Amino acid sequence: QVQLVESGGGLVQSGGSLRLSCAASGRTVSTYAMGWFRQAPGKEREFVTAINWGTGFTYYANSVKGRFTISRDRAKNTVYLQMGSLKPEDTAVYYCATTVNAYSNLYRSDDYNYWGQGTQVTVSS
Repeated sequence: QVQLVESGGGLVQSGGSLRLSCAASGRTVSTYAMGWFRQAPGKEREFVTAINWGTGFTYYANSVKGRFTISRDRAKNTVYLQMGSLKPEDTAVYYCATTVNAYSNLYRSDDYNYWGQGTQVTVSS
């Protein structure tokens, strides 16, 4: 089992920045990748970004490319999401997730094994 705890959400004005953190505990030795997803009210959960835990290779949704940066600290078993140039449409609950499967499609939420509880990000206009 892996436990994920997100932190860092909040209210920010349009154009502002926030950094989210997700700390993993438990059987983290098997981690293949970690990702961030978000879900806005009335919408489906969508992929934001992911990082290969071993290589550090990163993946981004087109909607956040150039504004968001994912990074990891392997010693702390923590993944970060630095969000900049925030827009009202970025408002959502942000979830971190992890997968232990090397064949995972990192863009698909169904391919992740463990999820955090989510943290609210609200961007005001």
